[in-house]
Amino acid sequence: MTTATSLNASQNVLPAGGIDPSSFDWKQAWYPVYYTEDLDKTKLSKLTLLEQDIVIWWDKTDLTWRAFSDQCPHRLAPLSEGRINESGQLECPYHGWTFSGKGNCENIPQQEAGGQAQSSQRACVRAFPTTVRQGLLFVFAGNPDHATQTPVPTIDVLDDPSDEWVCLNIFRDLPYDALTLLENVLDASHVPYTHHRTVGDRANASPVNLEVIQADRQGFQGIWEEGPRKGTLGRQTTFFVAPNLMWHDLSSKQFGRTLTVVYATPIRKGECRLFARFPFKFSAKIPRLAIKLTPAWYSHLGQNRVLEDDQIFLHAQERYLEKNGGSEKFSQAFYLPTKADLFVSELRKWVNQYQAEAFVSQSLSPVLSSEILLDRYHSHTKNCASCRAALANIQRLKLGSIVLGAIALILTPILFLSVEQNQLVGISLSSILLISFILYISLNQLEKKFYQGNPIPPRNLPDKKGKRFKP
Repeated sequence: MTTATSLNASQNVLPAGGIDPSSFDWKQAWYPVYYTEDLDKTKLSKLTLLEQDIVIWWDKTDLTWRAFSDQCPHRLAPLSEGRINESGQLECPYHGWTFSGKGNCENIPQQEAGGQAQSSQRACVRAFPTTVRQGLLFVFAGNPDHATQTPVPTIDVLDDPSDEWVCLNIFRDLPYDALTLLENVLDASHVPYTHHRTVGDRANASPVNLEVIQADRQGFQGIWEEGPRKGTLGRQTTFFVAPNLMWHDLSSKQFGRTLTVVYATPIRKGECRLFARFPFKFSAKIPRLAIKLTPAWYSHLGQNRVLEDDQIFLHAQERYLEKNGGSEKFSQAFYLPTKADLFVSELRKWVNQYQAEAFVSQSLSPVLSSEILLDRYHSHTKNCASCRAALANIQRLKLGSIVLGAIALILTPILFLSVEQNQLVGISLSSILLISFILYISLNQLEKKFYQGNPIPPRNLPDKKGKRFKP
């Protein structure tokens, strides 16, 4: 059975959420913040974790990733606008104060020789504990003294050294709460409808009889005995590891073993960063090979499409819940008459029982426009190494197609009007002009997919007969 390290407690391990058995503190936990493959060791990266702005940088002295509060103690300038200097230290962009990997101030250029202002505790930057596990950079948001004793939430199959497992990964900044994300993914019954024509099919909708078999402060475990697609794929087991990890584990004769793993990293009220991982252990070699050969950027285009299936209505849904009393009143706000909603109910009960709201007494922002909600560039592309590179290549190819087309456009009439033996060359140039035009249009359409999602989800498109689906 798949387990997370968060579930493997011992006497020397502190539980995530702190030691108070009656409440859960979101700061006392590890959170993934980046896939390491998306980080550049020569540049600074930034993010917000539980409302704390953080700068990520590579400490070449100790050969490790560092996470600092993104504020210089001098005048509070964001360190993420600075640089890693020639000494391998983080340098503030405002006055050049520099900091070593532990957060200590090493140099204040403005003080006189012999001055010791840098040795003051007030000159230090807050450094957050970090660790790299399974290709993810994790940051501990709470008391640093508890970091080494608090388990990092990981999935054991990703530590399997064999080549039997392949894994698809994606991240995206989402315009709704971490709890809303977890609630949505725990709800398997929405897939046939919300994701119709992407990863679901309305024809597969059927009763979903869920069962919770274990629950406590650290999360819960449940089972769907029949499983997806009307039982054709086999039993599905679900885990929630508080506060930010859940996964579905499904084994079937057709596809082997498949996991749907989701980390929900809280940014601020109404925003989170999704890390989705899809480990596959196929019974056949060809699907495994196909996944390995598929470029990550191409996979991300499809996965972003799936995420956008419910992006707009989840953004609105959590605001309706807030108006109806929030998690404390979920049973009055939601009408949950079937077992299909059991995991949703269990998550909300966990929040209420352990006072586990991440942003207490805060309100959601006004509803955002669909253009902002479906933005792909700022929520994914610019921070994804594969998509950034693909976009740059597409833009270079577009420019090349324009140059090639322009040359062909200029030379074609000249050669057509010249001597007869050059007319064949003129025809060839006309063909090049046409190909360049088609290539430009195709690349332009592809380029748009890195910037913006489609406002019409596939489930709402007309069917093949020109009629909308009617249940």
